[in-house]
Amino acid sequence: MDTFVRDKLNQWNLSEFMEIFKEEEVDKNRLFCLEDEDIDKLIPKVGPRARFKERLKQLKCQQQNEEETNSSEILFSTSDIGKRKFDLQEESRAEKPAVKRQRASIQFSEAVILNDVKAIMEHVYEKLHNRESTELNEFLKTKIRDLEVDKRAVVGVFGKTGSGKTSLINSVIGVNKLLPSGDVDACTSVMIKVEANVNNSTYEAEIEFIPKDEWEDELGTVDRFLEQDGEQEKQDDDDDDDDDNDGYHDLVEKLSALYGEEWKEKSSEQLMDIRYFREIPEFLNSTKKILICESATELSAKILKYTKQGGDGGIKRWYWPLVKCVTVKVPKNNFLQHVTLVDLPGNGDRNKSRDSMWKGIVGNCSAVWIVSEINRAASDKESWEVLKRASSLLGNGGECRHIHFICTKSDVIGDLHDHSAANVQAFILKRNIKAKEAVSKELNKLTKIKNYFSDECFKVFTVSSAEFLKRKHLNPENTEIPELQDFLQNLNDCHSETLNYVSGAQGILSLIQGASVREARKSGSCQYNILKGVVRNGGIHKPKKGKEINFNVKLTSFLSQSIDEEFRKTFPNEGNHGPFNGVINKFSLDTEKLKQKYKDAELHLVFLKTEEEKLKTKLCKRIRDRKKMIYIILTKTVEETMAECYKRAAQFHGKNTLQNIKEKIQKHVHNFKNSMFEKAKDVMLEQLLKLMVEILGLLEKNMMESIELSLQSEDNSIPDVSTELSMVQKHWNELNSCMDA
Repeated sequence: MDTFVRDKLNQWNLSEFMEIFKEEEVDKNRLFCLEDEDIDKLIPKVGPRARFKERLKQLKCQQQNEEETNSSEILFSTSDIGKRKFDLQEESRAEKPAVKRQRASIQFSEAVILNDVKAIMEHVYEKLHNRESTELNEFLKTKIRDLEVDKRAVVGVFGKTGSGKTSLINSVIGVNKLLPSGDVDACTSVMIKVEANVNNSTYEAEIEFIPKDEWEDELGTVDRFLEQDGEQEKQDDDDDDDDDNDGYHDLVEKLSALYGEEWKEKSSEQLMDIRYFREIPEFLNSTKKILICESATELSAKILKYTKQGGDGGIKRWYWPLVKCVTVKVPKNNFLQHVTLVDLPGNGDRNKSRDSMWKGIVGNCSAVWIVSEINRAASDKESWEVLKRASSLLGNGGECRHIHFICTKSDVIGDLHDHSAANVQAFILKRNIKAKEAVSKELNKLTKIKNYFSDECFKVFTVSSAEFLKRKHLNPENTEIPELQDFLQNLNDCHSETLNYVSGAQGILSLIQGASVREARKSGSCQYNILKGVVRNGGIHKPKKGKEINFNVKLTSFLSQSIDEEFRKTFPNEGNHGPFNGVINKFSLDTEKLKQKYKDAELHLVFLKTEEEKLKTKLCKRIRDRKKMIYIILTKTVEETMAECYKRAAQFHGKNTLQNIKEKIQKHVHNFKNSMFEKAKDVMLEQLLKLMVEILGLLEKNMMESIELSLQSEDNSIPDVSTELSMVQKHWNELNSCMDA
């Protein structure tokens, strides 16, 4: 065994296996040739063996990256002999692989560092666990258990079929034909998340299904729909335009996709027969289905039946009706390590699980891309409706800081007399300017949406996915795809899970070592069906197309509108300002000055500094999550007050049903309007007061606990962690130097 292997075993916290590696004569060269059976012999225990395999896999990837970098540098230097005939565009292209290699190297380094520091903290936790259980000891173990990574930044992408949304996503992430793009008849039916695969170089998809009992409930509604159809025919034989039959037709579409024509002859119990789900046993077992492919094209073909509605008739059985969400993982991606792109349907869903997930994702979006073709962007009603529908959920009810209106297909020029390269480019760039002006003008008309967002949140892009790939008439910068990539890269860099984890670990180890050192020192028909749907579903009607009807939101709209602007100022999504975030951001123990004054307590003050930053981040996240709940509390309170009314109104049948439902709701609202709205207001004020008290309580409790326990002078339960501290500090310095670079 040579020094290389010995150092690696030390770094990987596997030093107890040095003797057997020495006996088996495992040196650097043989280390890279170890097979699974060799590793099983060297490391019998499952836990350490799994850790060793993961570290060895990462080491091999690092070596491969270094070899590729070196070979590319050699090729470049040899090809540089003689005169260089590169234009500016080609030079910029030549520089990009180097940037990608640098970012890939940083990404790989972060993964290695995160795994190393986690292993170190596991080792320290075991040290603490084997010591006497004291208040400080338990406090430190809790802090290690609570070391968490930041949640991912979410970018929601809205756009109707044919808008170029899929091509945009594929171009931005740099993988052609990753997401399946259907024809006009094939639209996205489920949410598709796109993330980086940081574990290996394969393309993967995680398919999450709706709960089995929810599908059984949907199957059980067929008879109810048929009964309602018969009842409605008796009321109005002449009206064939039954808008609320969307629900029935939607279900028929799902059944036909999954069962073909068989469902018409089967009962709901028979449709749950296991033979229909042989290809997806995960649905019956309530687990995720994992697809692993070597290429993007292969994965795209495999996920088609799980994501698209309509399209290729060659597929015998479509499973999208049962799918809640598909997460696609892309290897070797620089800006999706901490960012998730989500291809979203424009509205929620009748299925409870999908609708709940849709609202949750929209509420968690850091940014939103509204995608529309450039020729109709300013007049595309559907795109503007999406923004209007989701604005309150994104703004005061969410955490969105960026709204990008993206005009696609800027390269589609139509009839043009002069097709010379210069003329085509001039035409495209001129139209891009006009499109941006037109869309900006429309945005300025949306005064209600301005209550939720500041002007800095909005930006318009004109992009061409085709030109970005072919570069026929436009250089990459004029396609504006690189600008979107830079936006994602910056968003990604602001969410370094590794930096946060290592920072927290360094603080904890500083406290442990500090304490250890101190211890050592010391219409009629239409209206009927819509209204029936409203009272049957707690005041909410979800048509297949068009805007959701939420009677509870309508009732609280005047209250909401009266507070929207002030609410945004109180809880701004952007920046560290506002009555809550601003005060928290200004709070400081000023540990840097204290370190100058109290040299002996420097390690304790390092811990308190990291605890201060962690607490401020935690409080801001708590405020962000709670403000979403507080904003919708008005609607929730009204919904609870109206629940009994809806229940009784849903029981009306037969003649005069429509009129009876209307009178029931009107009477209830008239009788309870004062108390209902007063209660909603009081509940919101109560929640705001609770939040204020909670924030003050957490600030006082957590900081006082950290201060008191960090300054304890005697505790036999504290081990020496000077080695671990120096290792984590080294990683911390390495990460900061990468960030500065």
